[in-house]
Amino acid sequence: MSANGYRDYFKVLGVERSADAEGIKRSFRKLARQYHPDVNPDDASAEAKFKEISEAYEVLSDPEKRRRYEQFGQYWSQMGGGGSGGAPGFDVDFGRYGNFDDFINDLLGRFGGQVGNPGFGFSGGFPGNFSGGFGGPGGGAGPAAPINLDAEATINLSFADAFRGCERTLAVNEERVQVRVPAGVKNGSRLRLKGKGNLQPGTGRRGDLYLNLKLQEHPIWKLEGDQLRADLPLSLDELALGGEVRVATPDGEATVQVPAGVALGRSLRLKGKGWPLKEGRGDLLLSLSLKLPERFSEGETELLEKLRLARSIDPRAEWINSAKL
Repeated sequence: MSANGYRDYFKVLGVERSADAEGIKRSFRKLARQYHPDVNPDDASAEAKFKEISEAYEVLSDPEKRRRYEQFGQYWSQMGGGGSGGAPGFDVDFGRYGNFDDFINDLLGRFGGQVGNPGFGFSGGFPGNFSGGFGGPGGGAGPAAPINLDAEATINLSFADAFRGCERTLAVNEERVQVRVPAGVKNGSRLRLKGKGNLQPGTGRRGDLYLNLKLQEHPIWKLEGDQLRADLPLSLDELALGGEVRVATPDGEATVQVPAGVALGRSLRLKGKGWPLKEGRGDLLLSLSLKLPERFSEGETELLEKLRLARSIDPRAEWINSAKL
């Protein structure tokens, strides 16, 4: 403030005199977070700065007040707008707000700006994997019900990350938080980060952050409850004659024994090769299916013709007899 009591509100907010409403709002948000009393506890200079930038925003966000301020300078409040002179007063009861953005939105509404709902959000650490934002019920004026400061977010995980476990770095309320996702989480699982939710200004109270986990589908593996499943494609001769076949598991390739003449739809169980559970690894079930080529080779066609001539049963005889009404 100058010796004659004049405050350069544009300078206070760090904007040019030609700044539009959106630029002024953006600068105010940034400075308000920087000098908020909850971020700077027991810092009288920060609180004074906070009130100064709030006062500047109150004037510059209102088109009529800004017009009078630009025209009359320090006497703007006495020119056509009533008041007793000097700068507008500004007083804040920080304890009435449930979180910082409730406070900001209330100020924007009081000062004539558009109220948004920015909420709490991540600023990185989930390359393409984070969806949604934080939101928790805010506070309100007066003796309302207890404030719920808890927040929620959704994290998308690949099937591999859910199977093996992983770490993620979140930016929560401008704080970087390391999150360890344990191996074997399932779709819809919930992780709790204690004391990382919404913050109540002026009290130091902070809720918990709940992360809802969403697993992306895998082209091969399917998780049904605790059971990990997959289809195992077999050729015609493997189904008929059986023998050792090479298969895939989440841990890599393995060899299994297919019984001769096994029926389609039956499953082979690989113990301890399934989904990670609290008591260890579950089993892996491989459901047998028939995989035929788009075109049989000449040699295959000749063998199939011989098989047709040598076939010992009519596969539909019993079926036709039982279907008669």
